[in-house]
Amino acid sequence: MTNRVIDPRERAKSHADVEHVNFYSEALKASEQFRDEYKGRLNVVKASQMPLERSPDGLIKHIINERMSTKECCLDMYQQFIPGGKATGKHRHLTEEVFYVIEGKGYDLHWDVLFNCDHEMEFTWAEEPKRFEWSQGDFVYIPPYCAHQHFNSDPNNEARIIVINSRIVKAMGFDWFEQLENAEGY
Repeated sequence: MTNRVIDPRERAKSHADVEHVNFYSEALKASEQFRDEYKGRLNVVKASQMPLERSPDGLIKHIINERMSTKECCLDMYQQFIPGGKATGKHRHLTEEVFYVIEGKGYDLHWDVLFNCDHEMEFTWAEEPKRFEWSQGDFVYIPPYCAHQHFNSDPNNEARIIVINSRIVKAMGFDWFEQLENAEGY
């Protein structure tokens, strides 16, 4: 084993007089505060605590959202109401999405993402969407960054779905969420 000699210029740069911060100490304090605050968060969210929102994607009822005081820190969940014969907005996000059909029947259109990583990441989307039929009791998977829209094919009855997204990639710097078309009436 040989001893490597450190270049004195590198050592001098490492010890150069630079700004001093308290990032580590502040992170310890923030973690302690989070743990104390976390104890008071909801384990059970009552229906009366789930707010409604008329959003660009349509009418939704938040079940779990990062802005609600729940112990769940990784997922956002909402119930989406799709009026008879209507559609939600069209959007895409970098997370996967899954939904469960509580009531109704309809279909989804998915525009798959196409990307090239030659020198830099370039995204495009399929011009023709894939169509997926769904009805009560079905589970539907939507791949990451796939543009998608839900349609209720029953003109006389509302459809309801439970939508689940992960918010973990947001903390990793991938908060890529875009509304491409608004739901009718927004």
